[in-house]
Amino acid sequence: MKKLTFLIFILLVIANASFAQEYQPTKENLENREWYQDAKFGMFIHWGVYSVLGVHEWVMETQSINKDTYEKIPAFFNPTEFDAEEWILMAKSAGMKYITITTKHHDGFAMFDSKLTDWDIMDRTVYKKDIIKQMAEACKKHGIKLYLYYSQLDWHHNDYYPRGDTGQKTGRPDNGNWENYLDYMNGQLTELLTNYGEIGGIWFDGWWDKKETDWQLRKTYDLIHELQPQAMIGSNHHQAPNPGEDFQMFEKDLPGENKGGYSGDSEVGNLPLEAAETMAHRWGFSLQDKAYKSSKELIQYLVKAAGYNSNFLLNVGPMPNGKIQPEFVKTLKVIGDWTEKYGETIYGTRGGPISPQSWGVTTQKEDKIYIHIMDWKTNNFFFPTIEGNIKSVVDFQSKKKLKHSTNSFGTLVELPENRDYGKADFVLEITPK
Repeated sequence: MKKLTFLIFILLVIANASFAQEYQPTKENLENREWYQDAKFGMFIHWGVYSVLGVHEWVMETQSINKDTYEKIPAFFNPTEFDAEEWILMAKSAGMKYITITTKHHDGFAMFDSKLTDWDIMDRTVYKKDIIKQMAEACKKHGIKLYLYYSQLDWHHNDYYPRGDTGQKTGRPDNGNWENYLDYMNGQLTELLTNYGEIGGIWFDGWWDKKETDWQLRKTYDLIHELQPQAMIGSNHHQAPNPGEDFQMFEKDLPGENKGGYSGDSEVGNLPLEAAETMAHRWGFSLQDKAYKSSKELIQYLVKAAGYNSNFLLNVGPMPNGKIQPEFVKTLKVIGDWTEKYGETIYGTRGGPISPQSWGVTTQKEDKIYIHIMDWKTNNFFFPTIEGNIKSVVDFQSKKKLKHSTNSFGTLVELPENRDYGKADFVLEITPK
C-alpha cells in the first residue's frame, strides 16, 4: 500500500510539472491511434453488480436506491458461468478487434481488485475474482486490444462532493472533500494502468454530471500518458475534445448527428472517432428490454460509421451469471458472417470521397474505393463525381465487372438484375485509373 501511494505521488508530481505544457502525443500514441482507426469495430461491455436487479446500469439513480440499501446487492453477484475467453472469442468471431469494458460505473463499484477501497468485487462478493484481470489475460492470449471504461461520476463515494446533477438521493453525508475524490480516482486509474499489462486506452464517462467543476483533467490525463504513453484517452462528455484527449466518442449517434439526443453541444474534432451503440435499448442487462436491433440494422450502423470515418463500438450487457444473453449471441454470429465476407471494405479504410448520402456511404483504402449501397431500389445507380477517371466498377461479392458510364455530373452503373434489395449492404469496388 505504501509503495502504491508513493508511486501515485511521484507520478502526480511529474504530471503537475507538465500541466501547463501543450499536449504532444508520443510516437507510440500516434501509432495506437492509427491502429485504432484501422480496427474499425469493437465490443463494449457494460457489466456490474447492478445486473443482479435486471433493470439497467442506472437503477441506483432511477429507483432512488440509497447507499446502504445498494450495498446489499454485491452479495448476490456470483457469475460462476463467466468465461473471459468465451467472450473474447465471441467478439473476435464477430469481427471485433478490441474490447472496452466497464471497470467502474456510476455506482462506484470496482470490477477489479482495488486496494483503495473495499467497494470492489474482491471484498464484497462471494465470487472474489478479478474480472479485469481475467479479461486482460484472455485479450492478450487472443490478440484483442483492451480498453477500459472508467466513470468519473460516483454515486457511492462520500468525497464526490459537492454533488452533481445525479446521485442526490443516495443518503450520503452533506459534506466531502473533492480533492480527496480526485486523488482516489487517480489512484484507481494508476492501479488499472499498472496491474493489467498494456492497455489500449481509457474511456471516461460522467464529466457531464458536474460540468462547472474543476476536474483537473490535464493532471489526470498526464498521469495516464506517463504510465502508458500509448494509451488513448477519450471522454463521453458530449463536447468538443479537450487537450490531452486522443479520440472522440459519440453516444448512440454517428459523428455530427444528434438523433440520440446526447450530442447537441458536441463538435466533431480532428481526433479518431467512435460511435457507441446498444444492441437493444439499455447498456446494462435489462430483463424486460426487448427492443432488439436487427442484425441488418447493426451491420448498416457499422458500415455507416466507417463511411463517417468512425469506429463502431457495439455494446452487450451480460447477465449476472456471466453469460451473454442468447439474442445478442445470435446477432453477433450474423454480423460475424458479414464481416468475414465484407470486412475488407471497412477494416483499414477511411471515409470515402463521397460524403454520406441517403442511399449509403463510401470508404477507401489504398487504390480502392468502396461504395456501400444500403437503400436503393432500382438497377441503375448513380453516384456523384469522384476525382480522376474510373478504370473499373466491380460487384464486390461476385467480382464481376459492371457496365458504367461517366459524365461531368457523375457515374451511372448498371447493377445486377434480380439483386436482393433487402440485403444489408451491396458493395461496389471502384478502381481509379
